Amino acid sequence: METYAEALTYAIPGFIVLIFIEYLIGRWKGVQVNQSMDTISSISSGITDSLRSLTGLAVIIISYDWMVAHIALIKIESSLLVYILTFIGLDFVGYWSHRFNHTINLFWNRHIIHHSSEEFNLACALRQSISAIVSIYFFLYIPLALLGIPASVVALVAPIHLFAQFWYHTRLINKMGLLEHIIVTPSHHRVHHAINDEYLDKNYSQIFIFWDKIFGTFQEEILEKPPVYGVKKQVNTWNPFLINFIHVWGILKDAWRTKNTFDKIRIWYMPTGWRPEDVKEKYPIKFITDPYTREKYQTESSLLLKIWSWIQLIITIALLYYLLISFGDLDFIEIINYAIFLVVSIFAYTSLMDRNIISIYVEFIKLSLGIYFIAKQGNWFGIDAILSGMTTIIFIYIISSFIISIYFQFIERKYVTRTSRPTM
Repeated sequence: METYAEALTYAIPGFIVLIFIEYLIGRWKGVQVNQSMDTISSISSGITDSLRSLTGLAVIIISYDWMVAHIALIKIESSLLVYILTFIGLDFVGYWSHRFNHTINLFWNRHIIHHSSEEFNLACALRQSISAIVSIYFFLYIPLALLGIPASVVALVAPIHLFAQFWYHTRLINKMGLLEHIIVTPSHHRVHHAINDEYLDKNYSQIFIFWDKIFGTFQEEILEKPPVYGVKKQVNTWNPFLINFIHVWGILKDAWRTKNTFDKIRIWYMPTGWRPEDVKEKYPIKFITDPYTREKYQTESSLLLKIWSWIQLIITIALLYYLLISFGDLDFIEIINYAIFLVVSIFAYTSLMDRNIISIYVEFIKLSLGIYFIAKQGNWFGIDAILSGMTTIIFIYIISSFIISIYFQFIERKYVTRTSRPTM
């Protein structure tokens, strides 16, 4: 985990710089590629996924180490070939795990967060799942294990393979000639993120596009059919935690409500979106049928609230960065406590972005946790040893965050509602 934390200290600034460059190029070209609340939600989602990884919140049914030790038929010595085979092997795993996530009802909950943005930009690439706690696709690694690919090589290549999927989440790069036949390009991935009927469940490949062509899931971007992004059943929230579990909550409700015992069981493993007939009739759900008339999710957001939401995100990134650089100096309980604080903080400000009253209660929990951690340790996780007086600044921020949230929920919102009423 310490190695992963070190990798993130380089990756996070790189991602942010690229997102900002994309924004500037979009402005220069006159193309709006970012919407404030959506971008904040996307980056916040990326933070939650990083926290999940750093805390080791994962259940591995069968480890790759075990498979290599027990089923390897040959052993390839460490060389350039082993790294190439590993990269291609991980891409094969990525194609099929991605495809399973799209086509099996329960497994869609592992991936819905990534498609939940109604924009398509570099920020939405950071929408990664925290609900995929159980590692269920171990069997896809069997070919690598049979070749005796060392676990250390897989561990090294995996984050490179993951980070290499970031760049093609953009609308600013058109088709790329010869590369369109070899690698996944922005054009290919725009198709994948679209909810147009002709684009649904296409282009699952992660690096090499030939997997889709081999397995019959390739679809070219059609000039006359501009992609519309999001999911068929809009999530209607900026809160990444709610998005992460919104689909499985719907399945759970349907399984409870249906009278058919067989349907209670099979709903989990049917094609994505399948619902029992009795539930479908009694509890209809609104799906997008015409993507071109779809209205994007928006909330009552003043300029002041948008500015405050950006401030919250910037502070959260700064606090996360301190966790990353101090990872080796903190014990496991301190890392867990720190992660819990950041999780609560993200839940609070994204709920405020939704104008959900729960934000006030969560802000109070955040305030209580912050005061408790500072009182217990006498400082904020040793930060004063690096920057003197930072504990005081963080303490002021925690209190201010609670007060400002009250202002937005009860004072500004009441004023906006009153002044926006039509006059006679």
